[in-house]
Amino acid sequence: MQSSFLSRPSPLLSLLLLLLLPLRSGWAQAPTGTTLWGSPGGPDCPEACACIPGGQANCSALALPAVPAGLSRRVRALLLDHNRVCALPPGAFAGAGALLFLDLRENGLRSVHGRAFWGLGALQWLDLSANQLEALAPGTFVPLRALRSLSLASNRLAQLEPATLGALPLLRALSLQDNALSALAPGLLDGLPALDALRLRGNPWTCGCALRPLCTWLRRHPRPESEAKTLLCVSPRRQTLSPLTAFSDAAFRHCVQPLAARDLAVIYAVGPVSFLASLATCLALGSVLTACRARRRRHRTLMRRSPKKAPEPEGPPSTDPGSPAAAVARV
Repeated sequence: MQSSFLSRPSPLLSLLLLLLLPLRSGWAQAPTGTTLWGSPGGPDCPEACACIPGGQANCSALALPAVPAGLSRRVRALLLDHNRVCALPPGAFAGAGALLFLDLRENGLRSVHGRAFWGLGALQWLDLSANQLEALAPGTFVPLRALRSLSLASNRLAQLEPATLGALPLLRALSLQDNALSALAPGLLDGLPALDALRLRGNPWTCGCALRPLCTWLRRHPRPESEAKTLLCVSPRRQTLSPLTAFSDAAFRHCVQPLAARDLAVIYAVGPVSFLASLATCLALGSVLTACRARRRRHRTLMRRSPKKAPEPEGPPSTDPGSPAAAVARV
């Protein structure tokens, strides 16, 4: 069963949905022969899709095996949900640089190349829910600097690294519910300063030290009670069914605080310099000690080679009064 992306949509998402509802009805009600901004397979409309004024291309439920060709900058909203797109290659949306809305739900998607979304710098809404994604390459979402809403719900993700999301300064809504996540990597939420809607239920959370960053974020961003009750630990056994919001910072005092990115940068910058300075100091001290020892050896050698002088008498020789020499001296 597919779960909704946001139980309480943000104002931006609500406005976007209001804009799209009449467009969907327009697709259904458009009579045969109506002139659209691009005919199917034409130079402006993707092949096999239905397009209407405003840049919306409806390619839903057409059993498409790949992203349709013919995307252009006139496409602002692309609906590719309920197709058979199993993989997104590099540059899968080349030419659609003005795309704002992309729906890829329920495609059986298993692979997304790290450069699949390159060129989509204007994209604001991306739905990848209800697929079969098990992992995402580093840098996958880095090009999407304007992204405001991202859904990865109902996949098979067991981990999500900070390098995958990168820095998304405008992202406000992130859905990770119904995956296989046991924790969120440290630093994952640091690059999302605008995030205020985070959907996490339906994951097998392990309430250990690795969960500390997430619990800290949850305390700073209180969730409605109905939602908080769905965030439960499944391990270890003594914490089973404990809500994530019940863990205070004191519960993690026994954990080693991970180093921040700035601390790691300082270590990497100062470490080699300190090592080289220590090495230079050791070499200098070794050279001084070697020179001192060599000087002592030379001095000892010179002392052994120099001739010894006979000691001089300290005073006139003493004479015995009864000796012949003393008698001669008296005459």
